[in-house]
Amino acid sequence: MKYNTRNIGIIAHVDAGKTTLTERLLYYTGMIHKIGNVDEGNTMMDKDIQEKKRGITISSAAISTQWKKDNTIFNINIIDTPGHIDFAVEVERSLRVLDSVVAVFCAASGVQPQTENVWFQAEKHGISKICFINKMDRTGADFFAVLNEIKTKLNAIPLALQIPIGSEDNFVGIIDLIKQKALYWIDENGEMFIEKEIPENYKTEASEFRLKLMENLAEYDEIFFETFINYENKISEEMILEAIQRTCQSRAIVPVLCGSAFKNKGVQPLLDAIVSYLPAPDQLSSVQGKNPKTEETIVLQRNEKETFSGLIFKVMIDKHMGKLAMLRMYSGMIKSGDTVLNVRTGESFRISRILQMQSDKTLTIEEGKAGDIVALTGIKDAKTGDSLSSLKRPVLLESITIPAPVIRVSIEPKTNADEKSFGLVLSKIQEEDPSLVVERDRQTGETLLSGLGELHLEVTLEKIRLNHGIEINQGKPKVSYKEILTETKIHREKLVKQNGGNGQFADITFEIGPRNDNEIGLEFIGIY
Repeated sequence: MKYNTRNIGIIAHVDAGKTTLTERLLYYTGMIHKIGNVDEGNTMMDKDIQEKKRGITISSAAISTQWKKDNTIFNINIIDTPGHIDFAVEVERSLRVLDSVVAVFCAASGVQPQTENVWFQAEKHGISKICFINKMDRTGADFFAVLNEIKTKLNAIPLALQIPIGSEDNFVGIIDLIKQKALYWIDENGEMFIEKEIPENYKTEASEFRLKLMENLAEYDEIFFETFINYENKISEEMILEAIQRTCQSRAIVPVLCGSAFKNKGVQPLLDAIVSYLPAPDQLSSVQGKNPKTEETIVLQRNEKETFSGLIFKVMIDKHMGKLAMLRMYSGMIKSGDTVLNVRTGESFRISRILQMQSDKTLTIEEGKAGDIVALTGIKDAKTGDSLSSLKRPVLLESITIPAPVIRVSIEPKTNADEKSFGLVLSKIQEEDPSLVVERDRQTGETLLSGLGELHLEVTLEKIRLNHGIEINQGKPKVSYKEILTETKIHREKLVKQNGGNGQFADITFEIGPRNDNEIGLEFIGIY
């Protein structure tokens, strides 16, 4: 049997059903044996007390599972990301190390503000995407309206691989446009589904959308174009699948599927799409880094024979194991006991253990290789964005962009007894979440905590209370407002003043507008 890997993220606006979908993905791949639900607080991915209580994802959680298709076993590393804008740093650092994403949309709400944010974050990192239009059973569900919004609001070319059979309470299954079959789920847990012929009243619509599918592929894939023009009646399923894979991996188009994760419908075809169309790590272009001393570009192949390189994208502090550094491996391989270099600090350290993350649980493994996402213990002074490499060939990889904080509150411990541990707890929390900034106001002597939103700060202060037992007094939030110029304006100011003597006269014209060279800061240009 052949083994393959997919590193995927689940992204969406809040309440589109990311965690519910992830739970179903884990259930059908055999990772869990009982389906959990967000409302009941028993999902595999949301293990934090606050996540259970609030019913939202706060911290991105990683898990590894497997899916078998056509006698090939695929290893799938999944990262479920938060949907709230306040936790944007969790999305950013996850997307930095992932190869592809599944973007989840609510069939009733469609493209929402945070959908656009996370979508364009994924665009910035140049990663492939698959869309899953979820909640087809919800009141107001409209698959075709969401399909159109993906095109108009996200500037993407959506490629419908399926269309739904019914919607809202009448959503009973999906039509696979490639196989030209209707799929119906026949048991409560959604494990069993049957293929039937397309119902008579859907045949015309299915034919129209299948033709659109092939026309889109022909437009964006030259190989398929030749086949479509010359042998339209001889196009096989395999030819269509290969064309979808090529166009998805080149990011020319975005395959779209649908279903209802909560009602356990449409998840297995999504798993098949993930392993069929999204890229494996070795199918991506080579990794580029820099020599930290000479600044020369270093190109690394994404395989096990190459020298080791990886990026720490998250640091967690575990009660039992201490500091865990989440690492995306780009090249080479490592084993427990190996010595590696932290390129930022210039210090080398010995890897104590290599762990595979299973949400809040860990599994010790003997080695990690190119394409893997693992956790390491025994790393001192590790920070988000640090590059790790072999001692012989240091490689500095592009770091992770941390958003600037926008809101701050003054905080202090309620009791003097907590004063000593207060500072230590704040530094630990900053290690885990680099988007938090702790500073001391020189004038007032207050400790100020800055973050990405009120919810972000609220969750952080609750974490201090729940995890560290420190009660906090806090001041009112203060927002840092920022303005930016959006268009260029010309302004003239004239001064004429006469009150005895020579008088005063000035005639000044100036132009003010946004910079067009993508540089940061102000630029003054004088014309005399």
